[in-house]
Amino acid sequence: MKIILDIKDSKVPFIMELLKSFSFVKIEKVTGDSKKEIINNLTQGFNDLKLYKQGELKTTSAQDFLNDL
Repeated sequence: MKIILDIKDSKVPFIMELLKSFSFVKIEKVTGDSKKEIINNLTQGFNDLKLYKQGELKTTSAQDFLNDL
């Protein structure tokens, strides 16, 4: 499971140390480039959905996709 936390800047060092102390927690820092990539991917997905609803984009059913695997 992934959780996004919004933490006051002054408390970040404390929370990071706390989380690092748990062996079952993996910390992955999201950089500016990662954020930009996520936003671009979401934007593309919404554009594709809009085109699909307008009938301008054909899709594959989930079952066909799984069968191709």
